[in-house]
Amino acid sequence: MDDQKAKAPAISDPPPNQTLALEKPKKPPRNKYALACATLASMISILSDGAVMSGASVFIQKYLKINDTQVEILAGIINPFALVGSIAAGRTSDWIGRRYTIIFAAAIFLAGALLMGLAPNYAILMVGRLVAGVGIGYALMIAPVYTAEIAPTSSRGFLTSFPALFINAGILLGYVSNLAFAKLPDHLNWRIMFCVGAVPPIFVAIAVLAMPESPRWLVMQGRLGEAERVLAKTSDTPEEAQLRFLEIKEAAGIPENCNDEVVAVSKKNHGEGVWKDLLLRPTPSVRRTLIAAIGLQFFQQASGIDSVVLYSPRVFEKAGLKSDSNSLGATVAVGFMKTAAILVATFLLDRVGRRPLLLSSAGGMVISLVILASSLSVIEHHPHEKLTWAAAMSIATVLTFVGSFSIGLGPIAWVYTSEIFPLRLRAQGASLGTGTNRIVSGVISMTFISLYKAITIAGSYFFYAGIAAAGWLFFYFFLPETRGRSLEDMEVLFGKKPEGGEEEKGEAEVVHRGGEDI
Repeated sequence: MDDQKAKAPAISDPPPNQTLALEKPKKPPRNKYALACATLASMISILSDGAVMSGASVFIQKYLKINDTQVEILAGIINPFALVGSIAAGRTSDWIGRRYTIIFAAAIFLAGALLMGLAPNYAILMVGRLVAGVGIGYALMIAPVYTAEIAPTSSRGFLTSFPALFINAGILLGYVSNLAFAKLPDHLNWRIMFCVGAVPPIFVAIAVLAMPESPRWLVMQGRLGEAERVLAKTSDTPEEAQLRFLEIKEAAGIPENCNDEVVAVSKKNHGEGVWKDLLLRPTPSVRRTLIAAIGLQFFQQASGIDSVVLYSPRVFEKAGLKSDSNSLGATVAVGFMKTAAILVATFLLDRVGRRPLLLSSAGGMVISLVILASSLSVIEHHPHEKLTWAAAMSIATVLTFVGSFSIGLGPIAWVYTSEIFPLRLRAQGASLGTGTNRIVSGVISMTFISLYKAITIAGSYFFYAGIAAAGWLFFYFFLPETRGRSLEDMEVLFGKKPEGGEEEKGEAEVVHRGGEDI
């Protein structure tokens, strides 16, 4: 009896599983104010018009009687000018602030959409594409940067994926618009597709006025009081707000004990000298960060996603869907798949981490591209036979390809690029990543038709599969995990010497351990 009494647990002791539950730290509730700010800022990303162009080009070619080369140029010319916009956006956002840069982007795209919709001929249509391209470049660069700078660490991946979510929503709406207006006369349908795109920028510009400015930009301008108030609203706890405030001040070179409402700051905090520090004399950690951002954005586009988004009607035609309505209907399924996958990614980024999603995504893309290319090859070698299984396989693998892209590589390229640069270099560093993205996108969209005519459409997708496989290796060996790290901690993650301590083993460890968190 005594032994049994000794072994019996005390009445006040909770069961073992309850003890574990009590010890497990509770995740703070999601900050609704930061969520609202991220949503409003990310709405600017809906302006991407690649999906609209995929359907509109079919009718533009008929109405304006232009050839395939002119269609390629029309589709792809937006990207070199998006490069101009993204590079300019870095400097602009350091000068006038992140918030007003979003409004500026909306105004530029509004002008471009109206020019495209009202264009009387091919030349004016090209001008509209150029103007819209600059607006898209601004939007693609500024939305992730603003969102990353305002988000608390616990939900930064979730919130910073919103721009990619709205890009996909824009693609889906573009596909739906194409299908909805396809039955109209050819002189009218493509014009309405473009003019509808002039509506969102108006609402975005008005909504953004309700947002606060980025606290990190405010600190760089010496406006400490405003920054502290914004951080108090966008942090999970008062303690986190104070910690973020101290880390941002340290990154901006402002003394920790300085709590004035406004302080004088160096001209470097307004963007001067950034290009030298990024490109001419970068530190080892900055150089590694730059390579990571540019490499990630390169592989995001070089794996051929735009060949599907822009030219999916042609791909489906090769697979056996001959009518415009059937192929446009299939593109709507592509839009739904992309949007559904990005929604899944949005909730997994802060739970699973960037690397597992990125590697799974790239692996799925490689497999999908190989099967797609193989199916299209079979169809091409049997032109007079109706191979239903091969056509179904082609359509299915297009969907798995865009799904794999959107669950990892699509959003993570923007999340990762916006969070890894040091504070003073972030806007213009992110603009270089965005510029790389637009250059490669332009090359893909302006060469796809010529490429598949030269090596067949199956050969094109085998080629993209090879690039995606190379991307997987780059991600595995070069990109460390950033989940749970503060923005101010990224330099140490990429190999910067901590003050008063030894250099992190960062670079060598990341390479030899396949990029695991240091």
